[in-house]
Amino acid sequence: MTEDVMIGKTRGGSDWTPEFVTALNAATCIGCGRCYKVCPRDVFELVERADLLDNFDDDDDDDYDDDDEMKVMAIKDAMDCIGCKSCSRVCPKNCHTHESIAA
Repeated sequence: MTEDVMIGKTRGGSDWTPEFVTALNAATCIGCGRCYKVCPRDVFELVERADLLDNFDDDDDDDYDDDDEMKVMAIKDAMDCIGCKSCSRVCPKNCHTHESIAA
């Protein structure tokens, strides 16, 4: 079992523990870009949903149209995350998963 480790304090003196983004659910993401816009670092990027989903079949040309491909957010650089959780606060679909540093 992991425990949260308090890293610092806020300007107001409250304890603060960063929670870093570890995953983004491409199946529920609507590609609104809110997390991208609010992130103070370069953590996210816009990609085609088909590139992220394992069950995508490239040979199924009957139902696939390049012009209609859905774009979704993906984690570009998780190591640049500062743990502010701004992305989760603005996400209308609750797509982000976060973890704090374990003891």
